[in-house]
Amino acid sequence: MLTITPIPAFSDNYIWCLADTDSRKALIVDPGQAKPVADYLTRNQLALDTILVTHHHPDHTGGIATLRDQFNPTRIVAPANSPFTGGTDTVHPGDQVVWQSLTFQVLDTPGHTLDHIAFFCDTPVAGRPALFCGDTLFACGCGRLFEGTPGQMVESLASLRALPDDTAVFCAHEYTLANLRFARSWLPDDPALAAFEEHCQALRDDDRPTVPVVLGDEKQRNPFLRWDDPIVIRAAEAYGREHNLVTDSDSAVFAAVRHGKDNF
Repeated sequence: MLTITPIPAFSDNYIWCLADTDSRKALIVDPGQAKPVADYLTRNQLALDTILVTHHHPDHTGGIATLRDQFNPTRIVAPANSPFTGGTDTVHPGDQVVWQSLTFQVLDTPGHTLDHIAFFCDTPVAGRPALFCGDTLFACGCGRLFEGTPGQMVESLASLRALPDDTAVFCAHEYTLANLRFARSWLPDDPALAAFEEHCQALRDDDRPTVPVVLGDEKQRNPFLRWDDPIVIRAAEAYGREHNLVTDSDSAVFAAVRHGKDNF
């Protein structure tokens, strides 16, 4: 049986552990910190077999060297042409990564960083197809554009938006309530956002994660996936008039939403 567990790190990171309870092998995604991962693996008697890396930022890679020395994983799978050079296996978009009974497709998702990739498995894990998307897509949000352009990010998010609606989105941060505060400020009359905020607040009050979320739900409520939604377009146009921004294309609408969040 396969399980997926979030390992909290830093103040708001999630390091995902995919474990095979029969073989006791574990796959870890984006270990920015070594100690919480090492503690989890030891406590659950798991052998670290594979590490997946979505992008080079240190809060996603900072624990890898220590974990490599301590657990000697078989593979460290990282994007090619990346500032991160600690991988044993580099992958390009379109490649596949096989782990146990699962096959992950490597997706090209630049925007947050230029080297960003995501890993998608259409075989159900814990009941759903699984997407490990790093900092490209969050619950009701998306990553800041540190290196890429709005056009690149729209293409990246469009490729994720095209995945099956029942996909579980395993993002790397607990940003949901902050994202919802912004989303509701832009779309105050959206009942789905209000209901989701109440649900997420209850989860956080109980010290439980708000992720993973279901992609089909995100398509309906996440403003960063709705650049072609007339409601979001109207909000972007109003914001653009106020801030002297054009909103005459999908990427321009997205850029206005991103500008709004960056300055919220």
